[in-house]
Amino acid sequence: MTTTIRRAVIPAAGLGSRLLPLTKSTPKEMLPIGDKPVIEHTVRELVASGITDITIVVSGGKGMIQEHFRPNPALAEQLRIDGKPAYADAVEDVAELSRLGHITYLDQHGPYGNGTPVLNAARNFDNEPMLVLWPDDVFVAEVPRAQQLIRAYETTNSPVLALIPMDPADSRRYGVPVVAEDLDDGLLRITGLVEKPKPEDAPSAYAAIGGYVITPAIIDELREQTRCWHEHRTGEIYLTDAINAYARRHAAYGQVMRGTWYDTGNPLAYLTAQFAVALADPEYGPHLRRLARDLGGPGSVV
Repeated sequence: MTTTIRRAVIPAAGLGSRLLPLTKSTPKEMLPIGDKPVIEHTVRELVASGITDITIVVSGGKGMIQEHFRPNPALAEQLRIDGKPAYADAVEDVAELSRLGHITYLDQHGPYGNGTPVLNAARNFDNEPMLVLWPDDVFVAEVPRAQQLIRAYETTNSPVLALIPMDPADSRRYGVPVVAEDLDDGLLRITGLVEKPKPEDAPSAYAAIGGYVITPAIIDELREQTRCWHEHRTGEIYLTDAINAYARRHAAYGQVMRGTWYDTGNPLAYLTAQFAVALADPEYGPHLRRLARDLGGPGSVV
């Protein structure tokens, strides 16, 4: 029987080296997109999708994340005394996310790679499926990406990857699924995942982006990878490798997402996400469009 997914992992232990020096003292997860740090967009997506247990896996220097979501009743009270109830509401609203999502924090331990924080968190999750979302993505959609993934899992009772259509020329940037069958409504049965192939070697025109439903069998694959790593001490522990190994022998699926995905992991992607989200804001968007027109007008200096 399908188990309702109520747990999620956000791996947030990365260094953000592609955004240096911006991330020298500020975690990349706390960089603003619109009026919220990027990780808050991820947490809000999970809470809106019914997730009630969120584990954020961190490393040293990430205390700002905990501080952001931690309740601060003294600050809220002072803001109300100062006649700033809207600011007080905003502070309390962020703290409410921590309660609704039951956010807990876990230090990352183990070999380098994005599979390690998932394995760390899985120790506390018993034998349940879970969502994995990256903390430096923003997904804009009428139906949250997490909810789309949960629906696909409820249909298949198998691991599910979030996919987007891809220009084959961009294949070196993504994991590309091997598609065995199109089941309609964006659901694809996959038999593997090729990491960053050359365009001529890309097995499909889809890219795996930051969203997964992980089942206990995928965790078993991560444990096996880690066991081999401790024997040979080479390479890294990647979630996509575990999914690829599993999909060769068992049913796995990709769900083509409805919505717009923004990466923020490099300067251009970060600026693009910031610009797009700001333009979509009903308060700030009109002003920014006027500013863009003024800066691009005749005789202007951009």
